[in-house]
Amino acid sequence: MRKKTFTAAALLAAATLTLSACGSGDGDSGKPVAVVSEEAGAEKAATALDKPFEKPDLVLTDTQGKEYDFREETAGKPTLIYFGYTHCPDVCPLTMNNLAVAKKQLPQDQQDKLRIVFVTTDPERDTSAALGKWLKGIDDQVVGLTGDFDTIQAGARTLGISINAPRKDDKGQVVSDHGTQVIAFSPKTDGGYLLYGEDATVEDYTKDLPRIIEGENP
Repeated sequence: MRKKTFTAAALLAAATLTLSACGSGDGDSGKPVAVVSEEAGAEKAATALDKPFEKPDLVLTDTQGKEYDFREETAGKPTLIYFGYTHCPDVCPLTMNNLAVAKKQLPQDQQDKLRIVFVTTDPERDTSAALGKWLKGIDDQVVGLTGDFDTIQAGARTLGISINAPRKDDKGQVVSDHGTQVIAFSPKTDGGYLLYGEDATVEDYTKDLPRIIEGENP
């Protein structure tokens, strides 16, 4: 695994550099309005944190319309979390598909242990039903969560991930600014100790997931 080490505090301070502004896909081009690169050295697939993040206090709604307590439901389980939205034309579907493809290469017992959680940054449009339909085309075992935007935003910030409420640009196209990091949590400590940027590939995840599932450093 390509790896670098940062403190959680340093990542929180740099969070404003990790926003990607994406179009809704409803406009003429269907391309991102803008992409702001992650911190220098983002060619590294993973960032190892010397002080892991605590799991965010997120109580949201899953694709079945049921309450989902992120901390409680993922306690003691290897977990990956990503904040994005279903209308994203590029980064979000690419990231989720990379995770899904890598997961499907694991033995079934490891697949069953792994939790992949997708939290929408656009809850007004991403209802439980909309999330369920979108995720079914990627991996129906992925947990999709929606709910109050302020709650989602606060939870993301505790992980150094910045998100802004969806807005319309001067052409009337809906855009959403959101961090593109994937955070991996250890099943042994429940700490978020690895961070992946949007450049992480299927190969990166395929190599790392078996050790992440066992609570080891890749």
